[in-house]
Amino acid sequence: MPANTDCGSDGPQMRGRQRVKTVVDLVETTEAAPAARPATAPPAPPVDVDPLYGVALLKTAFELKRRPEGSVEEVLSGVLARLRINEDEFRAFLAQQGGLLAALGQKR
Repeated sequence: MPANTDCGSDGPQMRGRQRVKTVVDLVETTEAAPAARPATAPPAPPVDVDPLYGVALLKTAFELKRRPEGSVEEVLSGVLARLRINEDEFRAFLAQQGGLLAALGQKR
């Protein structure tokens, strides 16, 4: 009698281009609450983000690359003036973002 190749001790055998099905058990993990940050200063009030702020940052970076002799402050002021962005509001945005302007100045 011919042996049955469909079922055996290893289970059903695959024929042709069938794919093996993978079963994944999902387990919910309980995460600990994040540690509270030490209170160093009250958070700055949220600043309305103008869509041109990102453009201003990119233009400032390109300008600094093109004119390495210029200071970050003067290049940024020139870019903001050309884009007609309020400099005080933009600097408040930078302060809220963790001192991006200081990071730009330190890399020079």
